[in-house]
Amino acid sequence: MSTTETLFRPFSYKGLELKNRIVMAPMTRAMAPEGLPGAANAEYYRRRAEGEVGLILSEGTVIDRPASRNLQGIPFFHGAALEGWQQVIEAVHGAGGKMGPQIWHTGSTRAGEWEPEAPVESPSGLVGPGDPRGTAMTEADIEATIAAFAKAAADAKRLGFDVAELHGAHGYLIDQFFWSGTNLREDAWGGATIADRSRFAVEAVKAARAAVGPDFPLILRLSQWKQQDYAARLAETPQEMEQWLAPLVDAGVDIIHASQRRFWEPEFPELDGEEGLNFAGWAKKVTGQPTISVGSVGLSGEFLAAFGGQGSQATPLDQLVRRMENEEFDLIAVGRALLSDADWVSKVRAGATDQLRGFDAADLAELV
Repeated sequence: MSTTETLFRPFSYKGLELKNRIVMAPMTRAMAPEGLPGAANAEYYRRRAEGEVGLILSEGTVIDRPASRNLQGIPFFHGAALEGWQQVIEAVHGAGGKMGPQIWHTGSTRAGEWEPEAPVESPSGLVGPGDPRGTAMTEADIEATIAAFAKAAADAKRLGFDVAELHGAHGYLIDQFFWSGTNLREDAWGGATIADRSRFAVEAVKAARAAVGPDFPLILRLSQWKQQDYAARLAETPQEMEQWLAPLVDAGVDIIHASQRRFWEPEFPELDGEEGLNFAGWAKKVTGQPTISVGSVGLSGEFLAAFGGQGSQATPLDQLVRRMENEEFDLIAVGRALLSDADWVSKVRAGATDQLRGFDAADLAELV
């Protein structure tokens, strides 16, 4: 039977003190009317803090740009919405939790039939390779967007959040600059290499770091895969990964949130085998920075059974424990399992595995 003790070791980095290694992954809920979070949103996050989540990362909250969200109900992180976020962090702190907003721009991505009033923007007016949508950003657009990321990070610190996370993954705006399939620019914001195309992210991180000062922790979420193409890869080798990530760390990223669809899958199996380092493991190896791993934690039946000591075959829980005991990565993010069960973490710690609720898609319709 796998022990979960390693998940409940404290974590400390750059003034961030967490009681355990479990992070609530950001999950879009789109339940902020007019973009304004309210009492229901504050209670949703408070319940996770009461349930002993080590660090809560909010759903994506969008910066002050004309078309920075792709669904109604996605919360703003500017203007009048900041009053609601003040209520959220006060509720979380009141329950003994730690939290950061995920700061976001959805770029030209689609998420249904809803359309923002302003044209969507992206590096080259593409949502995916050969798939035009919206407008290509001007130099002025880029400069204003970088400033908006920095302002949101500064507001996170001012409101009392413990960290801030910039979303640079999954085919949204920052990632659209990274990806050669959506960044065809021939100016200084494009280029043939991943290092060239990282300039936008580097400048956004630099601006955020300048806005929050040297001691406020900044997280950057990254992925190889895109919602437009699950097989997409930005770095085919560890050397390319270092060329991608090292400038971001130099710009001011403290913790890399390395998203993959299944955390137990090796990033470069041709180098270290099927049990090799995952994305978060390689990100830590090439940068030396703390990393968060994420991807399907707690969703499978065998995973839940392993918590109860059932079965003798190796399970994703065994993989998680082994990888964390080996310090392959530092924190593990849990997504949909926490969406359905606010007490998931406290139940795991107490060994109350028979009480664990699996993810129920019906819970997507409300703030459980």
